[in-house]
Amino acid sequence: MDTILDTAKSWLTDFFDSETKKEIENLIAGNTEELEDRFYKDMEFGTGGMRGVMGVGTNRINKYTLGKSTQGLSNYLNKVYEGEDIKVVIAYDCRHNSDTLARTVAEVFSANGIKVFLFSELRTTPELSFAVRYLGCHAGVVLTASHNPPEYNGYKVYWTDGGQIVPPQDREIIAEINSLSYEDTNFNANESLIELIDKELDEAFISASVANGNFDAQGKDEFKIVFTSLHGTSITAIPEVLKRAGYRNVTIIEEQSKPDGNFPTVESPNPEETEALSMAVKKAEEIGADMVVGTDPDSDRLGVAVRNLEGKMEILNGNQTMVLMTKFLLEKRKERGFKGNEFIATTIVSTPMMEVMADAYGVEFKTALTGFKWIGKMIKDFPQSQFIGGGEESFGYMVGDFVRDKDAVTSTLLACEIASQAKANGGSMYKDLIDCYVDYGFYKEELISITKKGMSGAEEIKQMLKDFKENPVVSVAGSKVKYIEDYNVSTIKNVLTGEEKPIDIPKSNVLIYETEDGTRIAARPSGTEPKVKFYISTNAPLPRAEDFQRVAADLDHKIAQILSELKLS
Repeated sequence: MDTILDTAKSWLTDFFDSETKKEIENLIAGNTEELEDRFYKDMEFGTGGMRGVMGVGTNRINKYTLGKSTQGLSNYLNKVYEGEDIKVVIAYDCRHNSDTLARTVAEVFSANGIKVFLFSELRTTPELSFAVRYLGCHAGVVLTASHNPPEYNGYKVYWTDGGQIVPPQDREIIAEINSLSYEDTNFNANESLIELIDKELDEAFISASVANGNFDAQGKDEFKIVFTSLHGTSITAIPEVLKRAGYRNVTIIEEQSKPDGNFPTVESPNPEETEALSMAVKKAEEIGADMVVGTDPDSDRLGVAVRNLEGKMEILNGNQTMVLMTKFLLEKRKERGFKGNEFIATTIVSTPMMEVMADAYGVEFKTALTGFKWIGKMIKDFPQSQFIGGGEESFGYMVGDFVRDKDAVTSTLLACEIASQAKANGGSMYKDLIDCYVDYGFYKEELISITKKGMSGAEEIKQMLKDFKENPVVSVAGSKVKYIEDYNVSTIKNVLTGEEKPIDIPKSNVLIYETEDGTRIAARPSGTEPKVKFYISTNAPLPRAEDFQRVAADLDHKIAQILSELKLS
């Protein structure tokens, strides 16, 4: 506690503003637990950059933690690109303080002689990724906490390729930041180096989204869409993209269309959560819509609901949407003729069906750690290869490589193209999914997230993952564990033969058990939230579409059995 107190007192110097100092003094005087949580560590970069609760302290998002990070990034840019006219672009979302924090970040960059393009108003994360390359910038920053609760904000850094920072840049930037004290931050803006941007970038991005996501599907005049931006940034792009692609029957949920960092109509602005799309689904049932699409606050994730076999709206999970989008893109590429250098990609905790599909089409399959920065890195590392599309189970997808992060804007259009064409053909997107199960096997997944907040929560998560590793799972639902993939040491071991091989993926705190029947259980801590996540994947053959309900029930029963065995239910 003495160390924490000393750290807190270091924020009482004249460098810090009076409001900050007053709040810290009050915490020192009477709230030991809150003081500990705010100062027991520094905010860290995770899979999605730096993200946390806003407020005063080293473990909070505020002008000083973001200022220090920006100073470190400025120092790094000035070293790596010495002698060049360095440029960065900054965007921000609807969250509280995002606009003022973005301005602070711009001022620090400018104070270090770096040219800044700052969006005049909130914009989507995919537009920021696009803007980095469009403007020829050396880096980009977006102020967002994605789908986290209202008290969060964050800071994601992008590199010259438009993708998030990856090794070695991430480690080098972090080292530069950690070498600084807060007092090293230069907040003295050079206003001549800050330029506001908006319409030109919007036009370029929207045009590119339509070009990449529009496949001239039939039936657009009859296809009904309900769209919700969940109070976030996608309202600035998706309605216009759908309009330009020819969709006229688009109903926008007006109650959720105004950007609002309080997210007043939802418990969580996360399309992974069923409740988040409830208002849109209700409207779709009322007006007989064919599809619902909802996006998270910074518009990199999308949730899709379509009519199931009973004619009711059903929300697809991220794996299902990813499979349908990838299948569609592969089929379109097949019609044009494969060149032999194409690949699709996903993450180690996403559905194994993606690899089966890649094999069926004869294209390369690549897998990465969780986080789209790793998929973006693949595109950069293999310039001779052509990325078709890919995603991850957490409701993110990327169409082609013109954006180098998950992109709910173009993916929304792609989902509408798939569903509109399916309806015009006398089928449905849901039936297309069942056809995929017949062709590639019925894969069914379940995600369990356990939240553990604060300093004690971080220790609990650490212990849970340690226990999961040190007490190995021997069998799952009657099937023996065959492989253990330990990404902490980058090895895969066949426990039946004892054979061990290296995994050519960067080390990460992830452990995966795979049984003889292909069941997979993965565990990892969230990189952006105080959660530990368990991913369950089961599979079975689906001989005919008519067997769908029976096999689905069998797999649901198996998942319930697994959750009970692992004490996760």
